[in-house]
Amino acid sequence: MARTSVLSTRVLLVCAAIGVATGILAGIAGWVTPVLLASPLLFLYGLVLGSHVLPGIIAQEVLRLPLVALITHVFAALIASAFNPAWALRFIGTALLFGLIQEGVAALTRYRSWGPWRFFLSAAIIGVFVAVVVFFAAHLSVMPLWAQLLYLAISVLGPIAWTAVGLAIGSALSRAGVARR
Repeated sequence: MARTSVLSTRVLLVCAAIGVATGILAGIAGWVTPVLLASPLLFLYGLVLGSHVLPGIIAQEVLRLPLVALITHVFAALIASAFNPAWALRFIGTALLFGLIQEGVAALTRYRSWGPWRFFLSAAIIGVFVAVVVFFAAHLSVMPLWAQLLYLAISVLGPIAWTAVGLAIGSALSRAGVARR
């Protein structure tokens, strides 16, 4: 009897399609990032970076299988790298980090709990991590206190807001029959 692989061709093609669509968005975010970082609106960066949660959220919402977040993030990073090859390692690093966090939270529930809380938990973890790392890497401590607090709030809430968008897209794709077994 043949054993069915969790990562069938169908699953990989769905991951690739989601990765291409979200990779285009990540590529656009990559173009916006340097402009934003050089502007007085630097505190909005968390909202742009938060968009990188989409590949894994959509893939997990549609497929509800192990490894789909990580695989889809890698596809998205490769597509985004075509927009800005100089940032390829950043795209891939972000994809691995966000994908592993999303997979880790799903693994904690043994890939059995797919309620919205689980997606928002991974988004909050990503948001806190991003907020802290970028705060120190971009030397945001030189900004006025109000801008620092706004940056921290937006950096945590950005991935959460994008997660809500990703869940809506994933739910619509499921209703359209993308996930039929």
